[in-house]
Amino acid sequence: MCTSVMMKIFTPLCVFLLYGTLPSIQAERHSLYYIYTGLSKPVDLPGIYEFTAMGLLDDTQIDYYNSKDKRKIPKQQWMKEKIQEDYWEKGTQSRKSKEQWFNMNVHILMSRMNHNNSDLHVLQWRVGCEVGQQGDGVKFLKGIYEFSYDGEDFLSFDIKETQWVAPVDEALPTKRKWDNIPIINQYIKGYLEKECVDWLNKYRGYRDEELRNGSPPDVHVFEQKNMNDKSKLKLTCLATGFYPKDVILTIRKYRTSLPEDKIESSGIRPNHDGSFQMRKSVEIKGKEKDEYDCFVSHKSIKEPIIVKFDGDHM
Repeated sequence: MCTSVMMKIFTPLCVFLLYGTLPSIQAERHSLYYIYTGLSKPVDLPGIYEFTAMGLLDDTQIDYYNSKDKRKIPKQQWMKEKIQEDYWEKGTQSRKSKEQWFNMNVHILMSRMNHNNSDLHVLQWRVGCEVGQQGDGVKFLKGIYEFSYDGEDFLSFDIKETQWVAPVDEALPTKRKWDNIPIINQYIKGYLEKECVDWLNKYRGYRDEELRNGSPPDVHVFEQKNMNDKSKLKLTCLATGFYPKDVILTIRKYRTSLPEDKIESSGIRPNHDGSFQMRKSVEIKGKEKDEYDCFVSHKSIKEPIIVKFDGDHM
């Protein structure tokens, strides 16, 4: 679905379509970004529309809009529960306005670049902010407000200098036009440093409140052959998405937990959405696989989750 050329153009969108999420960011950093993508003409590919917009909190999609359905919709349960209906109505109207803006401006850029209508061209906008956690407070770290055309940098906002940066000559007319309206540049600076951060904190609060109520683990088992010894298998048990972080995870043989010194453990690690994950592995004789299972206990579930390595769930 996402070719190498499209990956260059649609990097954030393709990563999401292929893997369900975007790459995670460093611990203690949090981000809120919006990515808007406009095409010069329709593309006959599933999940690719002439215009799409998505919001990403800590690289996890929280809302979505496309030119087919024309509705801004929540992509997280806490967004559905915590955000009032008029937010989605106003958001839908805002997305429709941006869709019109993209439809017009992608063709303006095609003309400026001397590109014809037969080829596909893409205008993309990324806007948002990043903060660093400092105790109970946060510190503004970075604001991004940038445009790309056909996967190449076209125009970006320098938040320190409060002016636009044009890396290509074709962007100079836009830079001069926008820099001549200082009130707009001041608004963008204020949005990145204040309003964006306020929304980021609000969304994080909603998300973390849901997590504090308890999030159950999602349990998966995997097996991998030993390339040097075909008779052996590496069994792995992964529990992810749970909150709080206290969890019991063990690999068992005949329902008896294996000694910890026989098991390789990742320890408990944070996910980008505030939940946690843990992974444990053990190498066994392949013919004994059916004797093993993965046992997970967590306060968010009444009964332990037991997953056998033969694919049966209990």
